[in-house]
Amino acid sequence: MSTATGTRTPQGGSPSPEPTAAPLRGIVAAELLKLLRRPATWVLLGLWPALQLVFSTLVPYISYKRGASYEGSPPEALLASTLPDRLVENSLSGLPLFGGALLLTLGALLAGSEYTWGTLTTLLGQGPRRLTLLAGQLLALVVVLAATVLVSFLLTALAARAIAGGASAAVDWPGPAQLVRALGGGLLIATTWGALGMLLGTALRSTALPIALGLVWVLAVENLIVNVAAPLLGVFDAAQAVLPGVNAGSLVAALAGEGAALRTPGVAAIVDGGQAAWVLAAFLAVSTALTGLLLTRRDIA
Repeated sequence: MSTATGTRTPQGGSPSPEPTAAPLRGIVAAELLKLLRRPATWVLLGLWPALQLVFSTLVPYISYKRGASYEGSPPEALLASTLPDRLVENSLSGLPLFGGALLLTLGALLAGSEYTWGTLTTLLGQGPRRLTLLAGQLLALVVVLAATVLVSFLLTALAARAIAGGASAAVDWPGPAQLVRALGGGLLIATTWGALGMLLGTALRSTALPIALGLVWVLAVENLIVNVAAPLLGVFDAAQAVLPGVNAGSLVAALAGEGAALRTPGVAAIVDGGQAAWVLAAFLAVSTALTGLLLTRRDIA
């Protein structure tokens, strides 16, 4: 027998509540729908591959066609830097700096918008536990970022193949193992930046301030530490080895392999690739744990 409150009463027993926790896959689907229907998502995720393609491939190729140098490289070197064998470098070189800033902004919007819209209370009142909601948001973010990393590789590959065909140059693609490592490394970097943005959005319960702080850190603070403070003071030289942007740039440098030009700002082999991957994984784990702690231990409002 059922009561008006939606509980089931077994014969001779007390009412037992029906399950209210929403399945994780339903939350992931709902978060994906929200992400894909937000214009900001398309703008942020569209800017990253577009800027990546323009500055890593199109600008050097146009300079080559004009017979001009670019960042000190002669025209022949510019052509070589745009060919298929440089696919990994040209697809990932923007992630440590401007790509990271865009993805951190996306993470802050994903988490902080629930507070600014006042929808988090309503959402949790429908059944899902807080950690289940967080897991759904993270999984949705990973799906979107994985698709964007893949699109970045595909666009760069198409441009590199067209340039090689037009210049009658050799078409030498990276091996399958290198491509798999590069895709995984790119997803690790992208997810780390997104998770850091979610932490800021949750900690500050807003979007504007987390985005501003994130941009200042990515575009200014780390740059000052690496290029100004580290050469002067040993403590900053040691500290830069644990910065997220530095490790993201070092991982891209390691994935690009020997002979890579590494002319993109933020990409430099300051630490080895293995250490960079572990540090980024640690940032991802800690930021996720802190976001979950904040979400479960304090009031929603």
